[in-house]
This record gives sequence, C-alpha cells and structure tokens, in this order.
Amino acid sequence: MDLTMLLGTRKGLISYRNNHAGWTVENLSFEGQPVSIAYADPRTGTWWAGLDHGHWGVKLHRSMDRGAHWEEIPAPAYPQGEEIKEGIPATTRYIWAIAHGGDTHRSRLWLGTDPGGLFRSHDGGASFQLVESLWNHPSRKTGWLGGGRDQPGIHSIVVDPRNEDHIHIGISCAGIFETSDGGNHWEIRNNGLRAEFLPDPETGVGHDPHILVAAPSDPDTLWQQNHCGIFRSGDGARSWQEVSQKEGPARFGFAIAVAGDDPDQAWVAPARSDGNRIAINGGLCICRTDNGGKTWKELRKGLPQQNCFDIVYRHALATSGDALAFGTTTGNLFFSANRGESWETINNYLPMIYSLQFTN
Repeated sequence: MDLTMLLGTRKGLISYRNNHAGWTVENLSFEGQPVSIAYADPRTGTWWAGLDHGHWGVKLHRSMDRGAHWEEIPAPAYPQGEEIKEGIPATTRYIWAIAHGGDTHRSRLWLGTDPGGLFRSHDGGASFQLVESLWNHPSRKTGWLGGGRDQPGIHSIVVDPRNEDHIHIGISCAGIFETSDGGNHWEIRNNGLRAEFLPDPETGVGHDPHILVAAPSDPDTLWQQNHCGIFRSGDGARSWQEVSQKEGPARFGFAIAVAGDDPDQAWVAPARSDGNRIAINGGLCICRTDNGGKTWKELRKGLPQQNCFDIVYRHALATSGDALAFGTTTGNLFFSANRGESWETINNYLPMIYSLQFTN
C-alpha cells in the first residue's frame, strides 16, 4: 500500500503517508489556521487548500510539490453589485468544495462556496469566474436557504468522467442541480427527496443534501446522505429512493462514500439525530451496505464504544480500493484496510477534521 491521506483540519493541513511501514506525517502546512477543504488534483498532483481565516477572510493556496512550497491564489470573488438577497451583498464566506474538470478539460477547475456560488477556472486555478447561470437561477433568491451555515452553500461537485460537461452539484439548502452543457443551463433534480423541516416536505427546492457522491464504476448511480435520510438514485438523479434503516443507526449523518468497484456498496457515518449530533449511545460506528441500501451492517471493531461523542463531517470519510478512513470532530483519525471490517487508530490528538482525501 502506497497511499497518502490529505486532511483539512481546524488547525492546518496535514498529510499522512503509508509506504508499507505504517502511517507517518509527511507534511504539516498552515499550522494553527483553519483549512476548510484540502484537495489533491489527481491529474496534476497539485494540492489545494481553502483557508477560513475568520477575521482575515477566505484564502486559497496551491502547492506543486506536495506542500513543500505554497502559492497564494486570488480567492474567488463575486462580481461587484451581486447580492445574496436584496440589500445583502454577496461576498465569499467559505470555500466548501473543489473538483477538477476532467481529462478533456485539463485546465478546468470547479469550486463551491458559501453563499451558494459555483466558480469555474479555465486556467488551472489561476483565476475563477462565477457561474452566473446557476447564480441567476430563478429559484435561488426565494428557494435557497441556509442550513448549518447562515447562507446556502455548495459542498458537492460531481463531474461525470464519461462527459465532463455533465455535472451534478449539491447545495445546502436547495438540493441537487444538474447541467449537461458545462454550466450553461441547469435542471433541478430533487424528485423523491423530503424536506421535513419545511412546511411542504415535497417542495421542489429547499432540500438539504449533506453530501452527494457518484459511484466511480457507474456514474448514473448517485448517493446522498441527506438531512432527512440516506437516498440513492439509479437513473442519474432523475429520481431518488430512500434507503435509510427504519430501525437502526443508518439514517441521520453527514458523510457518505461509495466503493470504486461496486455501485451498490456504500458507507455512512451515523449520528444520533438532527437535534442531538453525537455518536449513537456513546459508541462510534460506520455502516456499510453491500446491496444498494436494502440492508446495512454496523462496523465497530476497533472503534470506541463507550463515552464517545464524535461525529464525522461531510467531507471526512473516504475510500480507495479496500482502504477506508475517516476523521472526526474531536480529532480522531481511523483507518481500515478491509472495507471497514476492522479499524486501527492513526491519531487521537488531531484538531477537528473537516476533510479527508486519499491520493497517491
């Protein structure tokens, strides 16, 4: 096994490397600074870090040499005069998602932000432009809501490897949007979802997907861990079916991951409930389905089962082959070499973990 885990944390970017001798820290960058998302572009090996400085605002950095040196890039900015709603200026408050544009568009990069703007780069990330077709969608000002953050945010960008102009995005709170022409036009894809927190649970817009992912082996199979349950689509998001457990832990949560070789195998990281976001009954578990959500298995071997309060943020669960890893809100990092059947602890003393990605 020769893998790297790239972590975005409350106190910096951390990379762990496993080269058959166990996991060791390879790099620590932006020590003490919140890294909202850490991302490695698999096409180029470029590392990206979105920083949330609070008082100093949002920053964006990239490294061409695995974190040895970093270059600050102008953070994506909304055009002058743009408003979230009437009288509320639009400014970049958070970088929540980064995705590459595919092998056909080698210089394309996508970036999702709070307050709900999708940005696109045509020059490898040197500059970003707001995708105005989505920002000006008629549903935005009246139908998009704040979820865990005050304003809507784009946290998921799923590029179809068969056609890299075909993209799904996840917005909290709005739902799933799809483009087939590189972002010129958008369709709402919320059929079958529920928004139990709204007066009309079957509303067209206003849903809260916590994370959206596609199966690498079948991009028409998409999964989302939603505020109101776990949902799966087998038709490219045109319709959704709930696959939560009626009795059992696999219901509420934030993170989801799908096996690279099986569109019906997926993992979630459950929390007790919306109103009580802690580990269920004091024990940490990951749940896996091997049959498209018909049944779920609790995976606990090696994970703490007493006095545990951890949950897992939406970007902090990842898989690569048989490897699976997740980081928690209290800075615990766990790894499995056998798809979650058993776990080892990598570290118990990290900062709050916002994102985790496997890379080479």
